[in-house]
Amino acid sequence: MRRRSFLRAAVIGGGVAAFTGGLWTGAAVGGPIRRLAESPYGPLLPADGNGLELPEGFTSRVIAHSSDKVEGTSYTWHDAPDGGACFADGDGWIYVSNSEVEPGGGVGAIKFDSGGGIVDAYRILEDTRRNCSGGATPWNTWLSCEEVSYGYVFETDPWGVKTAVRRDAMGSFNHEAAACDPVRKVIYLTEDEPDGCFYRFRPNNWGDLGAGGLLEVLVAGDGTSGKASWVEVPEPTPAEGDTPTREQVADAKHFDGGEGCYYAADRCWFTTTGDSRVWQFNVADDTFGLAYDGDGSLGAVDNLTGSSFGDLYVAEDGDNLEICIITPDDVVAPMLRMTGQDSSSLTGPAFNPAGDRMYFSSQYGPSGEFSDGYTYEISGPFRH
Repeated sequence: MRRRSFLRAAVIGGGVAAFTGGLWTGAAVGGPIRRLAESPYGPLLPADGNGLELPEGFTSRVIAHSSDKVEGTSYTWHDAPDGGACFADGDGWIYVSNSEVEPGGGVGAIKFDSGGGIVDAYRILEDTRRNCSGGATPWNTWLSCEEVSYGYVFETDPWGVKTAVRRDAMGSFNHEAAACDPVRKVIYLTEDEPDGCFYRFRPNNWGDLGAGGLLEVLVAGDGTSGKASWVEVPEPTPAEGDTPTREQVADAKHFDGGEGCYYAADRCWFTTTGDSRVWQFNVADDTFGLAYDGDGSLGAVDNLTGSSFGDLYVAEDGDNLEICIITPDDVVAPMLRMTGQDSSSLTGPAFNPAGDRMYFSSQYGPSGEFSDGYTYEISGPFRH
């Protein structure tokens, strides 16, 4: 069976993936990936007209720029575009993108036809605070997270038809990202604090976050691998000034700046930018370990996504502004590099449903200003 077919079967059927390599089988017990090698896509070529170094066969285009109207629409693209995701829309798709500004925040969306042409753009959330990353749900909503102390998660409609709703039961803390596990019917959450925690939310009714649920925090020792357990957070929505969620459980495991979060086939990966690590949590047996330990060209790890082939794509918040690939056979290498935008951050990587186009943003653009963010589309022979 082809790897992409096996991964999809594992995700749908709830089986444990059995790929070779540390990314899938060894990270939690055999130590982090350290082998750096050439990308499976080959070396990066000189920068194109958009300042992007890409492998042979790949092309880029700008689809939106902060403060300007998205081409062919009346929507002005938001400042500081951050975390994003794609949703199937008939033969086309929708890319949603957070706005990491305060005040304002919110989420914008761009709708594409089957050929990748832009047909609409619009707002799906507004008047929130520093919407950083988030996560897509199996029922086709976008969970947009506020990256502020005592921040919240907002459930939004990518089509902009239903009103966005704040989901208090998912906790009040410095939210970063979310990843849904459809097998165990839980949502994993990261916290962007130097002593942040890793959480899971257990909805009372899977598919209806308005029905409330239970917020739990990961409990484990001080090591970088081992067995973990979950403990209920006593007060998931503390008022400002009250004891934060990350300090309510004495044995909670702390991580240095939780960032991106991605689930597939009984694994949940998340990044910590303070130490440039990629963690792997095996949800089938509650073990954890390092998939990548910041020992190489990938630094300032931030948002991440995955492909149906089994590759992870990790964006850098600074460093040399790359999106790096981590393959199932332990290769860590740059897939693209942004030039001429040294004061920016790469954010929001996400694939369209077919897996042949990737979207991401340069949050502050060449000027380093919130109002100069660029959102790009990369097309080419992605492994999928």
